[in-house]
Amino acid sequence: MSTNLFQFSISTEKLQQFVDITYLIHEAVEQSKVQNGIAIIYCPHTTGGITINENADPDVVRDMIVALDKVFPIEGDYKHFEGNSHAHLKSSCVGVQKTIIINEGKPLLGTWQSVYFCEFDGPRKRKIFIKIMGK
Repeated sequence: MSTNLFQFSISTEKLQQFVDITYLIHEAVEQSKVQNGIAIIYCPHTTGGITINENADPDVVRDMIVALDKVFPIEGDYKHFEGNSHAHLKSSCVGVQKTIIINEGKPLLGTWQSVYFCEFDGPRKRKIFIKIMGK
């Protein structure tokens, strides 16, 4: 079994946005030469997240941000002095990692699926780690 760790940097432009990072997973899998295994996608940030969702209609991403804002509004009864408690809550809810199966040298994603980095406290420069394990 081989293991490969890749690190990527992305820049976000808005306070909240979802950035499609599927191309990074394809790049890491291709460079690893793993045919069958898993990819773990991880962001080491407490105000960001990783999710898998529809890539065909951009309104899905917009609707997700709107819904998260309803549950965790930007302005709220928060005590955290940095003023970004909403972002920490969203990050914890969405999660900071996903695992994807690699099959025949490709990430196994559904027809309409993409992997997104979720920015909840931007704009910022962010890191994404992808660990590839397999044969």
